[in-house]
Amino acid sequence: MNFLKDFPKRMKSVGRYVVLMKNSFQKTTWKQYGIETADEQMNIIFTVLLYIMEYSLKEENCTIDDIGEFIGTINDQYFKKQYSYDDIRKLADFIVNEILSNSGNAMYFSGYDYEKKEYQEIHINYIANKIVYLENSVRRTSYYLTEEGYNMVLSTMELENNLKLTVHEMLFKLHLEKADYGRAVNDIKNVFDQLRIQTQKIQEAMRRIRQNALSYSVEEYRQIIEETIKTVEDTRQKFKAHKEIVEQRVLEFEKQEIHIHSLSKKDADRLENLKVIEGFLSRSLDEHQRILNDHFDLKSLYDMELENYSNMTMVQRFHMRSELYDRILRDSSLLENIHQIFQPLFWRNTDKVYHPGKAFEVQKRIRKADSEDETMELGFDEELYQGELEKKRRERLKKYSESLSLLIKEMVRNNGISLAKLKETVFEEQKDLLIPSLEIFREIMIELLSAHIIYPEELRRERREYLSETSGQFQLNEMLLDILEENHLQKIKKICIRRCEDKKLIYFEQVRDENGEYKNIRCSNVEFWYE
Repeated sequence: MNFLKDFPKRMKSVGRYVVLMKNSFQKTTWKQYGIETADEQMNIIFTVLLYIMEYSLKEENCTIDDIGEFIGTINDQYFKKQYSYDDIRKLADFIVNEILSNSGNAMYFSGYDYEKKEYQEIHINYIANKIVYLENSVRRTSYYLTEEGYNMVLSTMELENNLKLTVHEMLFKLHLEKADYGRAVNDIKNVFDQLRIQTQKIQEAMRRIRQNALSYSVEEYRQIIEETIKTVEDTRQKFKAHKEIVEQRVLEFEKQEIHIHSLSKKDADRLENLKVIEGFLSRSLDEHQRILNDHFDLKSLYDMELENYSNMTMVQRFHMRSELYDRILRDSSLLENIHQIFQPLFWRNTDKVYHPGKAFEVQKRIRKADSEDETMELGFDEELYQGELEKKRRERLKKYSESLSLLIKEMVRNNGISLAKLKETVFEEQKDLLIPSLEIFREIMIELLSAHIIYPEELRRERREYLSETSGQFQLNEMLLDILEENHLQKIKKICIRRCEDKKLIYFEQVRDENGEYKNIRCSNVEFWYE
C-alpha cells in the first residue's frame, strides 16, 4: 500500500480543479452573458487566469478594468458576442470575485490521509488582491496569482513524455547525491512509471496497426518513434551508474556488520529505501530493454502492414466500425440501403446441410447387430507397459537437459552466445546434443524466448516456498535450476534472451525430426547473455 503514501498531496492537485468547476457550474449567471456550456465557462476562466498570471509575472497592476478591457478585446476578435461596456466589466467582476474568489469565502477540499485514517482539509486559493494607487491617487484593487494559482495554470502545460523522464531522472540523481532516499524512492518510481507508460503506448500502437494500419497516421508513427528513441537514449548507462552507486551504499551498510535490529530507525529506513531503489533500478533496466525490443517490433510490423496494403491496391477495404456502424448510429435512415453491403454475401448458393426428403425414405440398418458376445483375452502386463513409458520419458527429458545444458555452458564460456555462433562452433561436433530432434529444439527455443528474462534466484525461492507435483514433461524452470546447480554456474544472477536486431536467418542442415526424417531448418538468430 506504499502507493497511497502522501495521498493528500495528490488530492490537493485534484482539488484545484474540482473546487473551480463546482464554483462555476453551479452559477446560472453565465447565461446572462450567452455562455451556456461548461466548455465555454472553462475556456474563458483559464483565459482570464493566464492574463492575470502574465501581469503577476511582470509585477504590474491588474485591476477589474484591465481584465474587462482584455475580455472585450478577445471577444471582439474571437467570440463575437454582443456585449456592452457595462456587460464586459460585470463579466470580469463575476469571474474574478465570484468564481475565482468564491465571493470572499474560504475554499476547501477534503483529501483522505491513509496514514492518519482521516480526511484532511485542504485550503484552495487561486488569486489574491492588494490595494494600489494609480495616477491622481486613484485607489484600486489589483489582483495577482497565488502559489496555488501558479501551480494549477502551469500544470495545464504538460511536459513532453521524454522530458518528464529526464526531469524525474535529474531529481532522482539530485536526491540520491544528497542521500535523501525517501524522495529518491518516489523519483525512481516515477521514472519506472514513465518507462512502463512508454511500453504500453508502443503496444497500443501495435494493436491499432494490426487492426487497421491505414488508421494510424505517419505523424503518430513518427512521434512515437522519436519519443522511444529519446527515452532509451543514454538512459541505460545512467541507470547502470545509479545502480552501482546504490549497490555500493548498501554494501557499506552490510560491511559494518551491524544487526538490522541494532540500527536506529533513521538508518533502518535509509537501508530499506536503498533496497527499494535498487529493486526499481533493476526493473527500470529491464523495462528499458523491453522498450527497445518493442521499438524494433513496431517498426517491423508497420513496414510489413504497409507493404501488405501496397500489394492489395486493387482491393478496396474499409473499417467496418468507422465506415458502417458509426455512420448508421449517426443516421439511422442509412439502414434503407444496408442490403447493398450484405447482398454480395448471398450471391453464392449455400451448402446443403440437411435434405428434408431423407426423412421420408425407408430407413435401412447401417450395420449388423452383434450376433453374439465375443470375448478375447489379451496378454497384457501393465507394470511392464508403464515401465517402458517411464523409460521413454526419462530418455526424452535427458535430451532436453543435454541440449539446454550445452547452450548454457557455451553462453558462460563465451560470455554470451548466439545461434549463429553455436552453428559455427559446436553444431558440427555436437549436433545430436544441441539439436537431438527438431521438435525438442523448437520447444526449448520457444520457452526461452517466452521467458525473455530469467532470474535464477527467484526460481529457487519459488521452489522453496511452493510445493508442486512433477508433470513428467519438459519444464524450463525446473530443468534450468538443475543445470545451474553446478559450481561454476551458480554465479549467474540473470539470463537474457532476445532475437538479434540484424534479423539474420540461421540454417541448420540435415536435422532429424521425431519420425526419423532429415530436414533443413531455418530460424531467426537468437542471442543469450547473462549477468
